[in-house]
Amino acid sequence: MIMKKKIVLAYSGGLDTTVIVPWLKEHYDCEVIAVCGDVGQEADFEAIGKRALASGASKFIKLDQKEAFVKEYLWALVKAGTPYEKKYLLGTSAARPLLAKGLAEVALAEGADAVAHGCTGKGNDQVRFELGVKAFAPEMEVIAPWRIWDIQSREEEIAYLEAHGIPVPMKKEDSYSRDDNLWHISHEGLDLEDPANEPHFEGMLKMCVPPEKAPDKPEYVTIGFEKGVPVSVNGQKLDPVTLVHTLNKIGGKHGIGIVDMVENRVVGMKSRGVYETPGGTIIMEAHDRLEMLCLDKKTLSFKMTVAQRFAEILYEGEWFSPLCKALCAFVDSTQEVVTGQVTLKLYKGNLIFAGAVSPYSLYDASLASFTTGPLFSHKDSTGFINLFGLPTKVRARLNERIKKHGAAAGPDVVKPGSSGYTAPAGD
Repeated sequence: MIMKKKIVLAYSGGLDTTVIVPWLKEHYDCEVIAVCGDVGQEADFEAIGKRALASGASKFIKLDQKEAFVKEYLWALVKAGTPYEKKYLLGTSAARPLLAKGLAEVALAEGADAVAHGCTGKGNDQVRFELGVKAFAPEMEVIAPWRIWDIQSREEEIAYLEAHGIPVPMKKEDSYSRDDNLWHISHEGLDLEDPANEPHFEGMLKMCVPPEKAPDKPEYVTIGFEKGVPVSVNGQKLDPVTLVHTLNKIGGKHGIGIVDMVENRVVGMKSRGVYETPGGTIIMEAHDRLEMLCLDKKTLSFKMTVAQRFAEILYEGEWFSPLCKALCAFVDSTQEVVTGQVTLKLYKGNLIFAGAVSPYSLYDASLASFTTGPLFSHKDSTGFINLFGLPTKVRARLNERIKKHGAAAGPDVVKPGSSGYTAPAGD
């Protein structure tokens, strides 16, 4: 292998990235700088830093990315709307571009020869990390040990660390493979690898209680929005990080936002995961309800199409692409009128709509009621239906003619002199 002087590693403090530190030093004879982005995950960063140094890193850098994560990434996906494949609220997908950007910036500032990550060759994150790095450091080499080394299992990783005298950051019987941040926690592996198995929520969930264990009394929560962005909870203005954290607590105790799904990965295979996104689920539902009130039919319909493509772009790691930038611009233009308050009732895993108000509401009670008002007459519907239904009528007449005379009969022709013909007026 070509020797490197300095490699910047995306470091989480877990088993995979802890093994990578001594492996990089052994195989590249290099200095390793460990970089960890704080996107709101439950983590002891002081302990993570000590672990990185104990495993052989020359330096540990923590990046505080929580506020940027919410304001620049989470609010963008909230405004766009649609989850990936109808269910996944893109918690990991939204964090990876920001982490990759931070990794690239540190590498450039440190004069590194390469960056490295601990993503496997089967996962989505390798794509997301490497596309993000290419966007900011296009000439930077990316090293992915999982695509190079001979280590094939967690047991072998543990054995490698023990052979090098490095403390193991997990127990051999440790549980699911997890990724967490301010927005969500994901769970993969073990019994979830068989889609026939029911997940054991009691021993799995971290942010939420199982719905059947939630309180027997419902709780109401009101979310305030300004131009599509959530700004308040129950009338109290909150900064972005605190707002998400607050709704995580409220939603978690009611079992809100638990998703068990089989999804299509970027690399082509299907995988199963359980996601907990309590606060995000509340925000997304409230935002959808407000859009129903404030956006006209055609804008809402087209935005739903855009939202689906946006979700795919974010999932596939193309956050920094021109298409993503263009779609975000369209979405932002639709959000100018998405201002107001939405109230939801939380009860045992369910979100029940309990009202919405907005100064930009397009709902007009006088039009929606069954009584005739000055803006609408029931008689107006006759002409509208005749015109709106004209294509249906024309198609039905064609079908009748084909049944009687066959497709070769051609359309009816009204000839001059026959019944129903009116000569054109002269000039």
